[in-house]
Amino acid sequence: MHKILVVEDDIFINEMLCELLTKNGYTPIAAFSGTEGLLQLANGGVSLVLLDLALPGKRGDEVLQEIRGKSTLPVIILTAMADKETTVKILRLGADDYLAKPFDNDELLARIEIQLRRSTPTTDKLRYKDITLDPEGYDVQIAGKKLDLSRREFEILRLMMSHPQKVFSKNNLYESVWGEEYLGDENTINVHISKLRGKLGAQYIKTVWGIGFKMGE
Repeated sequence: MHKILVVEDDIFINEMLCELLTKNGYTPIAAFSGTEGLLQLANGGVSLVLLDLALPGKRGDEVLQEIRGKSTLPVIILTAMADKETTVKILRLGADDYLAKPFDNDELLARIEIQLRRSTPTTDKLRYKDITLDPEGYDVQIAGKKLDLSRREFEILRLMMSHPQKVFSKNNLYESVWGEEYLGDENTINVHISKLRGKLGAQYIKTVWGIGFKMGE
């Protein structure tokens, strides 16, 4: 389970982020200043950092510089200062991504998943019930029988099998697999899920009405 450090001095936003991360299968670690954030990082085990810029004590850009001096740990900046000058500065300092406040929770989750996937590429086979997915060989088998999946179908299945208890919204799936902003085109996701169900069997992908999809229980 990935540990995500949340460095945010606004108590309400910090608590909201920690609750969101917990609900989606992550272990959040809360810090309310730049100095506290660096102390938490020193304990090790953190997979990704969500970092505010306007922090008491050490500012967010100073924390980012210290992180980059020691590691390539993924850092996503959360900031109310989304002007071009600030954006260019934080990217040059080594931020992996940024989101302007207020942000959409599904978009944040998608960006987290993208960064974690980039930083911890897995070649291990994924297994769920009688489905086996080999990321390195780009191979999917069910009960030993090979399935012919498109690239998008493969990536949707890999994402869902990586987090089999998580419910993925259409927004979340689209932005994670397509890597583009979701503009409400439900048909694209519905068609791919329908084709995937047709190849796997409907019981393997469950619809959670009003929310999205997850692996069938």
